[in-house]
Amino acid sequence: KLYKMIFMHAQVVDLVTFYEMITHRVPVLALNEAWFLENIQEKEKQIYDVFKTLCDFLLGVTMSIFGIILWLPVSGLIYFYDKGPILIKQKRVGRDGRIFTIYKFRTMIVDAEKNGAQFTVPGDKRITPVGRVLRLTRIDELPQALNILRGEMSFIGPRPERPEFVEELAEYMPFYHVRHLVRPGLTGWAQINRVYYATREEHLIKLQYDLYYI
Repeated sequence: KLYKMIFMHAQVVDLVTFYEMITHRVPVLALNEAWFLENIQEKEKQIYDVFKTLCDFLLGVTMSIFGIILWLPVSGLIYFYDKGPILIKQKRVGRDGRIFTIYKFRTMIVDAEKNGAQFTVPGDKRITPVGRVLRLTRIDELPQALNILRGEMSFIGPRPERPEFVEELAEYMPFYHVRHLVRPGLTGWAQINRVYYATREEHLIKLQYDLYYI
């Protein structure tokens, strides 16, 4: 019966493909080794990678210019609120699992992680009033222009996670490290569809969006 549908000019797709078309993310039921072998071919996009690197460089230069212009007023707002450091530096996991240092304008209180690293959640009380504005406008991300110019990050790609979070999430999601096939990004498909991912279950949804992008 399905064969006859061809002559009716109907499109026939399997459940996994239909799920991707509707949700724009890869379903959990598709996450097996066969799916990755069929859908992810890194050698086929070398020309695309060269073009993307060039675009990243141009965008990184543009971001740097905006960063220089806004550096003094943003630094003043952050410092005068609680006299703390202007920038934060964190270790993140990049392409091929390499660790690099990411730079951001500080948006949280000085002792935000006195109890250890924590995921940011909606309405997080550790975020300062100044920090909320910086996050809302994405100005806090401007120092990452340095990471883009260094080739550690791309403008678009899966957001890089901290090593301690990666270790935890990889135990829960066996294929989590596949997102490290590409350079992490300043923003990505997962961030367009949802702002925060706090729980392990939410990070599984984030992984599905990241794999759809990859």
